[in-house]
Amino acid sequence: MHPCPPCSALALDVGRKRIGVAGCDPLGVTVTPLPALHRRSTELDAQSLAALALHRQAKLLVVGLPLDAAQQLTPQARHSLRYGRLLERFIAAQGLVLPVVWVNEHATSWAAADRFGLKKDRSGRLDSAAAALLLEQWLREGSLNEPNPVSPFPPL
Repeated sequence: MHPCPPCSALALDVGRKRIGVAGCDPLGVTVTPLPALHRRSTELDAQSLAALALHRQAKLLVVGLPLDAAQQLTPQARHSLRYGRLLERFIAAQGLVLPVVWVNEHATSWAAADRFGLKKDRSGRLDSAAAALLLEQWLREGSLNEPNPVSPFPPL
C-alpha cells in the first residue's frame, strides 16, 4: 500500500443495519463523520450515496473490509466487498463514476468507540466515527487496491 493523492472522498463502514459515513475535503485535511445511513435496498442506498457524493463532490468511495488477523476475508468482509461492488454498479447506472477502493478495517469500531467515547452507541454515530477512521487510514496509507484496476479480491 502507498498513500493516494488526496481528493474529496466518502468512506463507508458497512453494517447489516446501518452504514457509517464520513467525508473529507478535496485536500484530505479535514475528515468529518456524517450522519449514518440506515440500510434499505442496495439501490436506494446507492441513490442516497450518489446524491451525497454529488453534493460533496466526492471522487471515490472508501469501503472498509474487516479482514482477520491473517489478512483473509471474514464473512462480514465478503458482505462489504459484495455490497461495495453493487454500490459501484448502481451508482454508475445513475451516470456517476465513483470508483470504490478498499481499506482493512480491522478493529476500527473498537478504536472509534474508545477515541470518541461511543461505547454501546446504537444511533449510528459509532458507525460514522469508524468510517472517519477508515478515511484517515486511506489518506495516510492508501488502498488495498487502486481505483479501476482488476481487483485483487476473488469474485463472490
